Amino acid sequence: MTLVEELKWRGLIKDISSPELEEKLNKGGMSFYIGTDPTADSLHVGHLSSFLISKRLKEAGHHPILLVGGGTGMIGDPRPTTERAMISKEEVEHNFECLKKQVEEIFGFEVVNNNDWYKDVNMIDFLRDYGKFFNINYMIDKDIIRRRLDTGITYTEFSYMILQSIDFKYLHEHKNVDLQCAGSDQWGNITAGIDLIRRATGDEVYGFTMPLVTDSQGKKFGKSEGNALWLDKNKTSSYKLYQFFVNVEDSMVIDYLKIYTFLSKEEIEEYEKKNKEHPELREAHKALAREIITFLHGKEEYERAEKLAGNLFNNEFKDLSKQDISELFDEQDVKGVESNIELLELLTKLGGASSKREAREFVTSGAISINGEKVTDVSLIITDDMFIDNTYIIVKRGKKNYYIGKK
Repeated sequence: MTLVEELKWRGLIKDISSPELEEKLNKGGMSFYIGTDPTADSLHVGHLSSFLISKRLKEAGHHPILLVGGGTGMIGDPRPTTERAMISKEEVEHNFECLKKQVEEIFGFEVVNNNDWYKDVNMIDFLRDYGKFFNINYMIDKDIIRRRLDTGITYTEFSYMILQSIDFKYLHEHKNVDLQCAGSDQWGNITAGIDLIRRATGDEVYGFTMPLVTDSQGKKFGKSEGNALWLDKNKTSSYKLYQFFVNVEDSMVIDYLKIYTFLSKEEIEEYEKKNKEHPELREAHKALAREIITFLHGKEEYERAEKLAGNLFNNEFKDLSKQDISELFDEQDVKGVESNIELLELLTKLGGASSKREAREFVTSGAISINGEKVTDVSLIITDDMFIDNTYIIVKRGKKNYYIGKK
């Protein structure tokens, strides 16, 4: 397959600015950029597909540049519904440094900051050198702007399209960038940049977009959706990534293998066959988790995440560290307890039973385990040595109910 054929097979091309771009992509040798604003101190899985497509282009002989919007991040790209909240200059600068370090470590891309060229632009130069090239009717007709007209949009967010166009022009003139790629929600901004460069310089540049990655309900991955999975393992552990990808819908797993992994067409088609014949084995899901976690954090992190999943499945906790347990269970589910209390009191304090009477029934019926071992003694006293790593105690009721105590 050619590069473009593979990108299309993987479902990674939605819009393309010119038919001749396909030949240029297959040939190699283009400098291109992708952009993100520093609204957080880490990228998330919603960003990952566009960064991976950039890596695919790099391996095909193109040169990637990541623009982190230290300037545009002060404003924010228009959202479909409401105005973005402003963040402080200090926070933007901190986030920029974090993203720059993260991208260089994971992807090895060159990173630029658009505040480097915005900081010296005054209002008159902005209007004379750029504003005159933009027709208001043209800008209003862009989808993201049109959707905001009924609820209202400030001039600040309305101007974002011009700023992103300036980015493209600056990188074209100073870094020989002839291509911008982004998610499909950026198509209007990309074509505005192409038009600006054509009108201002006469040069022809290009752009293409990728479909936004969503779940089966059409909900995209991103922090604005409240379901961010961070690429920083200190914000989202490898275990949580493992759990997420091992449990994605069967109907989506093959699409995600195409988008998020570098497995070959033949390998993915084999996983697709296995997924249809034996979905209960979840081989495609495990391959997805393995490829993503290994790429982001390394083989050891993947193996550790897989081991923790096995510990939880097999109800085996005694050999775990307090860090392991903090990754297995969400902090909001952990409750403070003290040692030297009765088992029945522990159950009620952790919420595993509504009363001591109910707790007694659970224990005598064999429904309770402590740190993976079944207990039936209602008079049991919880002592210091029962806390794993001198910190956690894990109570399980039935097959799926966990209650975590921390002293």
